[in-house]
Amino acid sequence: METVKMFEWEKRRLLFSPARDAALDWMDAFAQAPSVLERYTYLRIYFSCRPKPVDGRYVSYSGYVDVDKQDFRILRVSERPVLELGARWTFDEFGVYPFSTIDVGDEVHAYYGGWTRTVSVPFNVNIGKAVSRDGGQTFERVGPGPILSYTLDEPFILSGPKIRRFCDTWYLFYIAGREWILDGDRPEPVYKIRLATSTDGVTWEKQHRDLIDSVLPDEAQASPDVFFEDGRYHMFFCYRDATDYRKNTERTYRLGYASSPDLLHWTRDDAVMKFTRAEAGFDDEMVAYPHTFTVNGKRYLLYLGNEVGRAGFGIAERKEGTT
Repeated sequence: METVKMFEWEKRRLLFSPARDAALDWMDAFAQAPSVLERYTYLRIYFSCRPKPVDGRYVSYSGYVDVDKQDFRILRVSERPVLELGARWTFDEFGVYPFSTIDVGDEVHAYYGGWTRTVSVPFNVNIGKAVSRDGGQTFERVGPGPILSYTLDEPFILSGPKIRRFCDTWYLFYIAGREWILDGDRPEPVYKIRLATSTDGVTWEKQHRDLIDSVLPDEAQASPDVFFEDGRYHMFFCYRDATDYRKNTERTYRLGYASSPDLLHWTRDDAVMKFTRAEAGFDDEMVAYPHTFTVNGKRYLLYLGNEVGRAGFGIAERKEGTT
């Protein structure tokens, strides 16, 4: 098997923080699951955030921050959510998170996790689709229901969509719930990375199998971010223990890596992804939800830090010439 180059990173810092860089009621805290849409002179980074909770309950909105392509200086922040919450009783009544976009001609298509509150467990999630005709500033749903929902082998929590197109085929990487586990009296979900394919981005065929082998007894995987480089496909993702992961730094989110020749069969090797939590700062407890992109010939990594992005999201640059 061909040796995979190591992905080593430097120049990491907090790129965007709602508390520091915005003064918006609907964006009080968190900037989660960043995803880049490249434009001529700037990068539009979509993310999900939350206003202050009401009676201890949150909702999730999605917005964007535009940054300069040369120095990542913040240019503007969306004044309103790019997609309003769903109507009462719909699958996305309480949240639009996360949000992944792709250019399709003059339109921008978005795939997102829409969540609603439930009784016996805190939430459930399906995957919806929305379309923008104003360059990605605002979106409209293609319909009131999800485009990808529960099936016999995926009974709950379809979320974390990452949309890609390779060789005229659409690939939707996502996570699917496997089970709920009680952590004391708190239900915690276990989910795995899966894949659906499409010829038109509308009708999807699920592959009905987990893509990434687990290395923990009860491992939850999230944020599958896939790209093609040096003749193979690469996936960055995050994973955690199912329980006691919120403050226990030995069990919380960390970053993983896998490679594939065909997008269906993946070989996991987390040692390739040389990125761990910092000694101090916004990311000294966890690193999670990776998203990678290239600009000006360099590869960068966006990621979440402590409390799954409460302070915002960070950026790191790949070291040149690492092997």
